[in-house]
Amino acid sequence: MCEIFAMSSRPPPAVTLSMGALARHGRPGGHLDDGWGVAFHDGADASLLREPGAAGDSPLLRLLADRPPRAALVLAHIRHATQGTRGLRNTQPFARELGGRMHVFAHNGNLLGQPPARGRFRPVGETDSETAFCRLLDRLAPHWAGGVPPLADRLGALAGLAAELRALGPANFVYTDGDALFAHGDRRIQPDGRVAPPGLMLLERACDMDPEVLSPASSDLAGIDLAQGISGQHVALVASVALSAEPWRALRQGEMVAIRGGVVEHAG
Repeated sequence: MCEIFAMSSRPPPAVTLSMGALARHGRPGGHLDDGWGVAFHDGADASLLREPGAAGDSPLLRLLADRPPRAALVLAHIRHATQGTRGLRNTQPFARELGGRMHVFAHNGNLLGQPPARGRFRPVGETDSETAFCRLLDRLAPHWAGGVPPLADRLGALAGLAAELRALGPANFVYTDGDALFAHGDRRIQPDGRVAPPGLMLLERACDMDPEVLSPASSDLAGIDLAQGISGQHVALVASVALSAEPWRALRQGEMVAIRGGVVEHAG
């Protein structure tokens, strides 16, 4: 299965992602070479970088390592193709504009028998993940007619679609509208071969006392360097599997969390 990573932080740190290390940590052998992508959110806009090949061979990732951007919201995805050919159009994360903001989505799982997207938003590629994203945006669109909607309205639309997706297959996803980060946990292929929860893991950190807590030496995160930790910083991380020896919490099957500024504001 694919691997997902997402981060919400206040204030924004410099972030370096090693996609190869994430792949090795999340899947035996790290055989995730069908594409990678990362989105760095900056307010209403986002920088989206994607390539349909192996992350370990990417000069672009080496450039990001040398010049890590600062971002309060980050979504990353490493692809193991299940639906759709290997190509840029099928490489996550996916992004669309809605309500004058860029919305970004990444999914882990395999949804069988999903209805097509027939509204304003249409897939560019052939993946079940992009179809789910387009269907989600069609449901969210009425709420975005007058600015950023209340969190409860967005959660309602997300929960409704997530329940439908779980009936079709593993439906782990992360999604951000630039205001909040949402994560939905379901099932994934476990080390013993079972398809079972948990599908996503969550870690919250508060760096109120130690400005070095986010340094590479102390973080012990596989493939993630949250450089230049700042006193008073709050960070929430979501990943397909725990990336360190810290107390990651498994999301329950069907659990949705909403995160703002590195703090979980809703879990249920």
